[in-house]
Amino acid sequence: MPVLAAILIACFAGSLLSVLLAAVIAFRARPGWNPTLISFAVGTLLGSVFIEIVPHIFESSRDFQASAMTILAGILLFFLLEKFVLWRHYHEEDFAGHDAGQHDHGRSGLMIMVGDTFHNFIDGIIIAAAFISDFELGVVTSLAIVAHEIPQEIGDFVILLHSGYSKRAALTLNLISSLATFIGALIAYFALQTTQEWIPALLGIAAASMIYVAVADLMPGLHKRTALSATAQQVTLIVLGVGTIWGLHVVLGQ
Repeated sequence: MPVLAAILIACFAGSLLSVLLAAVIAFRARPGWNPTLISFAVGTLLGSVFIEIVPHIFESSRDFQASAMTILAGILLFFLLEKFVLWRHYHEEDFAGHDAGQHDHGRSGLMIMVGDTFHNFIDGIIIAAAFISDFELGVVTSLAIVAHEIPQEIGDFVILLHSGYSKRAALTLNLISSLATFIGALIAYFALQTTQEWIPALLGIAAASMIYVAVADLMPGLHKRTALSATAQQVTLIVLGVGTIWGLHVVLGQ
Protein backbone atom coordinates (compact mmCIF):
# COMPACT_ATOMS: atom_id res chain seq x y z
CA MET A 1 0.00 0.00 0.00
CA PRO A 2 1.37 3.47 -0.88
CA VAL A 3 2.56 5.40 2.16
CA LEU A 4 0.29 8.40 1.51
CA ALA A 5 -2.78 6.15 1.22
CA ALA A 6 -1.88 4.43 4.51
CA ILE A 7 -1.44 7.81 6.20
CA LEU A 8 -4.84 9.05 5.00
CA ILE A 9 -6.58 5.84 6.09
CA ALA A 10 -4.95 6.09 9.52
CA CYS A 11 -6.02 9.74 9.80
CA PHE A 12 -9.57 8.77 8.89
CA ALA A 13 -9.63 6.10 11.59
CA GLY A 14 -7.93 8.32 14.15
CA SER A 15 -10.15 11.33 13.59
CA LEU A 16 -13.50 10.95 11.86
CA LEU A 17 -14.26 7.38 12.94
CA SER A 18 -13.11 8.11 16.49
CA VAL A 19 -15.40 11.14 16.67
CA LEU A 20 -18.41 9.19 15.42
CA LEU A 21 -17.82 6.30 17.84
CA ALA A 22 -17.28 8.73 20.72
CA ALA A 23 -20.53 10.49 19.81
CA VAL A 24 -22.47 7.22 19.96
CA ILE A 25 -21.06 6.47 23.42
CA ALA A 26 -21.41 10.02 24.79
CA PHE A 27 -24.94 10.58 23.50
CA ARG A 28 -26.13 7.29 24.97
CA ALA A 29 -24.93 8.49 28.38
CA ARG A 30 -22.89 5.43 29.28
CA PRO A 31 -20.15 7.00 31.44
CA GLY A 32 -19.23 3.59 32.80
CA TRP A 33 -17.59 2.77 29.47
CA ASN A 34 -15.10 5.63 29.64
CA PRO A 35 -12.82 4.27 32.42
CA THR A 36 -12.55 1.01 30.47
CA LEU A 37 -11.54 2.82 27.30
CA ILE A 38 -9.08 5.00 29.19
CA SER A 39 -7.35 2.04 30.84
CA PHE A 40 -6.91 0.31 27.49
CA ALA A 41 -5.67 3.58 25.96
CA VAL A 42 -2.98 3.92 28.65
CA GLY A 43 -1.69 0.46 27.76
CA THR A 44 -1.62 1.09 24.01
CA LEU A 45 0.10 4.47 24.44
CA LEU A 46 2.84 3.17 26.74
CA GLY A 47 3.20 -0.02 24.71
CA SER A 48 3.63 1.98 21.49
CA VAL A 49 6.28 4.19 23.07
CA PHE A 50 8.44 1.52 24.68
CA ILE A 51 7.91 -1.39 22.27
CA GLU A 52 7.96 0.47 18.96
CA ILE A 53 8.80 4.18 18.93
CA VAL A 54 11.76 4.47 21.33
CA PRO A 55 13.59 1.39 19.96
CA HIS A 56 13.07 2.72 16.43
CA ILE A 57 14.45 6.14 17.42
CA PHE A 58 17.58 4.61 18.90
CA GLU A 59 18.05 2.40 15.83
CA SER A 60 17.86 5.34 13.43
CA SER A 61 19.64 7.99 15.51
CA ARG A 62 23.38 8.45 15.77
CA ASP A 63 23.14 10.40 19.02
CA PHE A 64 21.27 8.52 21.75
CA GLN A 65 21.65 11.33 24.27
CA ALA A 66 20.17 13.88 21.89
CA SER A 67 17.23 11.55 21.22
CA ALA A 68 16.62 11.07 24.95
CA MET A 69 16.82 14.85 25.48
CA THR A 70 14.27 15.36 22.70
CA ILE A 71 11.81 13.11 24.53
CA LEU A 72 12.46 14.93 27.81
CA ALA A 73 12.09 18.34 26.17
CA GLY A 74 8.86 17.18 24.55
CA ILE A 75 7.36 16.14 27.89
CA LEU A 76 8.22 19.54 29.38
CA LEU A 77 6.81 21.27 26.29
CA PHE A 78 3.47 19.51 26.60
CA PHE A 79 3.37 20.39 30.29
CA LEU A 80 3.79 24.07 29.42
CA LEU A 81 1.23 23.89 26.63
CA GLU A 82 -1.31 22.39 28.98
CA LYS A 83 -0.51 25.05 31.56
CA PHE A 84 -1.42 27.71 29.01
CA VAL A 85 -4.59 25.86 28.01
CA LEU A 86 -3.36 25.21 24.48
CA TRP A 87 -3.39 21.46 24.97
CA ARG A 88 -6.38 20.31 26.95
CA HIS A 89 -7.66 16.75 27.45
CA TYR A 90 -10.93 16.42 29.29
CA HIS A 91 -12.68 13.27 30.39
CA GLU A 92 -16.23 12.75 31.45
CA GLU A 93 -15.44 12.03 35.10
CA ASP A 94 -13.79 15.45 35.45
CA PHE A 95 -17.25 16.96 35.13
CA ALA A 96 -19.26 14.47 37.14
CA GLY A 97 -19.93 17.10 39.80
CA HIS A 98 -21.15 19.77 37.41
CA ASP A 99 -24.82 20.64 37.07
CA ALA A 100 -25.67 19.83 33.48
CA GLY A 101 -28.35 22.49 33.56
CA GLN A 102 -25.88 25.28 34.21
CA HIS A 103 -24.22 26.36 30.96
CA ASP A 104 -21.19 28.63 30.63
CA HIS A 105 -22.38 30.31 27.39
CA GLY A 106 -20.01 28.26 25.28
CA ARG A 107 -16.71 29.35 26.85
CA SER A 108 -15.55 25.86 27.82
CA GLY A 109 -16.70 24.46 24.50
CA LEU A 110 -14.76 27.07 22.54
CA MET A 111 -11.63 26.44 24.63
CA ILE A 112 -11.78 22.69 24.13
CA MET A 113 -12.23 23.07 20.37
CA VAL A 114 -9.12 25.24 20.08
CA GLY A 115 -7.07 22.77 22.09
CA ASP A 116 -8.50 19.73 20.31
CA THR A 117 -7.83 21.18 16.85
CA PHE A 118 -4.19 21.76 17.77
CA HIS A 119 -3.99 18.25 19.23
CA ASN A 120 -5.44 16.72 16.07
CA PHE A 121 -2.96 18.65 13.92
CA ILE A 122 -0.07 17.21 15.96
CA ASP A 123 -1.58 13.71 15.69
CA GLY A 124 -1.53 14.05 11.90
CA ILE A 125 2.17 14.98 11.94
CA ILE A 126 2.93 12.03 14.22
CA ILE A 127 1.05 9.58 11.97
CA ALA A 128 2.85 10.79 8.85
CA ALA A 129 6.30 10.69 10.47
CA ALA A 130 5.68 7.17 11.77
CA PHE A 131 4.54 5.75 8.41
CA ILE A 132 7.38 7.42 6.50
CA SER A 133 9.86 5.94 8.96
CA ASP A 134 8.42 2.40 8.96
CA PHE A 135 5.07 0.89 7.97
CA GLU A 136 4.82 -1.27 11.09
CA LEU A 137 5.59 1.75 13.28
CA GLY A 138 2.86 3.69 11.48
CA VAL A 139 0.24 1.00 12.11
CA VAL A 140 1.07 0.67 15.81
CA THR A 141 1.24 4.44 16.34
CA SER A 142 -2.10 4.92 14.62
CA LEU A 143 -3.73 2.26 16.79
CA ALA A 144 -2.48 4.01 19.92
CA ILE A 145 -3.83 7.34 18.68
CA VAL A 146 -7.25 5.81 17.95
CA ALA A 147 -7.32 4.18 21.39
CA HIS A 148 -6.74 7.44 23.26
CA GLU A 149 -8.81 9.60 20.89
CA ILE A 150 -12.08 7.85 21.70
CA PRO A 151 -12.16 8.55 25.47
CA GLN A 152 -10.84 12.06 24.85
CA GLU A 153 -13.56 12.78 22.30
CA ILE A 154 -16.20 11.49 24.72
CA GLY A 155 -14.95 14.08 27.20
CA ASP A 156 -15.08 16.77 24.50
CA PHE A 157 -18.73 15.97 23.80
CA VAL A 158 -19.53 16.23 27.52
CA ILE A 159 -17.91 19.66 27.68
CA LEU A 160 -19.71 20.94 24.58
CA LEU A 161 -23.09 19.74 25.86
CA HIS A 162 -22.34 21.30 29.26
CA SER A 163 -21.52 24.58 27.45
CA GLY A 164 -24.98 24.68 25.92
CA TYR A 165 -24.34 23.24 22.47
CA SER A 166 -26.90 20.91 20.93
CA LYS A 167 -25.93 17.33 20.05
CA ARG A 168 -25.86 18.23 16.36
CA ALA A 169 -23.65 21.28 16.96
CA ALA A 170 -21.31 19.27 19.20
CA LEU A 171 -20.92 16.58 16.53
CA THR A 172 -20.37 19.16 13.77
CA LEU A 173 -17.68 21.01 15.73
CA ASN A 174 -15.84 17.79 16.58
CA LEU A 175 -15.92 16.64 12.96
CA ILE A 176 -14.55 19.99 11.77
CA SER A 177 -11.82 19.86 14.41
CA SER A 178 -10.86 16.33 13.31
CA LEU A 179 -9.98 17.62 9.83
CA ALA A 180 -6.85 19.17 11.32
CA THR A 181 -5.43 15.62 11.50
CA PHE A 182 -5.42 15.41 7.71
CA ILE A 183 -3.87 18.87 7.36
CA GLY A 184 -1.05 18.03 9.78
CA ALA A 185 -0.43 14.69 8.06
CA LEU A 186 -0.29 16.15 4.55
CA ILE A 187 2.05 18.96 5.58
CA ALA A 188 4.35 16.49 7.33
CA TYR A 189 4.25 14.00 4.46
CA PHE A 190 5.41 16.47 1.83
CA ALA A 191 7.88 18.24 4.16
CA LEU A 192 9.54 14.99 5.23
CA GLN A 193 10.13 13.84 1.65
CA THR A 194 13.16 16.15 1.52
CA THR A 195 14.06 16.34 5.22
CA GLN A 196 14.33 12.74 6.39
CA GLU A 197 16.74 13.79 9.16
CA TRP A 198 13.83 15.36 11.03
CA ILE A 199 12.08 12.01 11.49
CA PRO A 200 13.93 10.85 14.67
CA ALA A 201 13.20 14.21 16.33
CA LEU A 202 9.53 14.07 15.35
CA LEU A 203 9.29 10.52 16.65
CA GLY A 204 10.86 11.74 19.90
CA ILE A 205 8.13 14.37 20.16
CA ALA A 206 5.56 11.67 19.38
CA ALA A 207 6.93 9.50 22.19
CA ALA A 208 6.86 12.48 24.55
CA SER A 209 3.25 13.30 23.70
CA MET A 210 2.12 9.71 24.28
CA ILE A 211 3.98 9.44 27.59
CA TYR A 212 2.54 12.75 28.74
CA VAL A 213 -1.02 11.90 27.73
CA ALA A 214 -0.84 8.48 29.41
CA VAL A 215 0.90 9.50 32.64
CA ALA A 216 -0.27 13.09 33.22
CA ASP A 217 -3.66 13.08 31.57
CA LEU A 218 -5.22 9.62 31.70
CA MET A 219 -3.76 7.90 34.75
CA PRO A 220 -4.88 10.57 37.30
CA GLY A 221 -8.49 9.92 36.30
CA LEU A 222 -8.03 6.21 36.97
CA HIS A 223 -6.88 6.92 40.52
CA LYS A 224 -10.34 8.30 41.32
CA ARG A 225 -11.61 4.71 41.41
CA THR A 226 -9.84 3.21 44.42
CA ALA A 227 -11.79 -0.03 44.91
CA LEU A 228 -9.74 -3.19 44.58
CA SER A 229 -12.02 -4.53 41.84
CA ALA A 230 -11.66 -1.29 39.85
CA THR A 231 -7.88 -1.38 40.25
CA ALA A 232 -7.74 -4.99 39.08
CA GLN A 233 -9.84 -4.10 36.05
CA GLN A 234 -7.62 -1.13 35.21
CA VAL A 235 -4.40 -3.14 35.49
CA THR A 236 -5.88 -5.92 33.36
CA LEU A 237 -6.93 -3.50 30.63
CA ILE A 238 -3.60 -1.65 30.69
CA VAL A 239 -1.78 -4.98 30.28
CA LEU A 240 -4.24 -5.88 27.51
CA GLY A 241 -3.40 -2.60 25.75
CA VAL A 242 0.33 -3.28 26.01
CA GLY A 243 -0.26 -6.86 24.87
CA THR A 244 -2.18 -5.64 21.82
CA ILE A 245 0.78 -3.51 20.76
CA TRP A 246 3.18 -6.40 21.40
CA GLY A 247 0.99 -8.71 19.34
CA LEU A 248 0.97 -6.27 16.44
CA HIS A 249 4.73 -5.89 16.78
CA VAL A 250 5.18 -9.66 16.48
CA VAL A 251 2.71 -10.11 13.61
CA LEU A 252 3.78 -7.10 11.55
CA GLY A 253 7.46 -7.69 12.23
CA GLN A 254 7.40 -11.14 10.63
